[in-house]
Amino acid sequence: MNNVLIRIEQALATARPYLRADDGDVEFVRFRDDIGVLELRLHGTCVICPLSKMTLRAGIERIVMHNAPEVKRVEQVS
Repeated sequence: MNNVLIRIEQALATARPYLRADDGDVEFVRFRDDIGVLELRLHGTCVICPLSKMTLRAGIERIVMHNAPEVKRVEQVS
């Protein structure tokens, strides 16, 4: 696993306890390094939560981009 993927996984590991506290989770799908887009899948209550977009942008994206500046945007996929 290359360095950026390791840092992405570490960032997601930092976010997971907060998501799991509300019975949610996040799954790495893929990182499109050519355009800097990280694709994630939300699980549990995150799927139906009306605040999931804010969690994705203000929480997960911020943590990931801090740890892996190669990531320019985080997108949710189903």
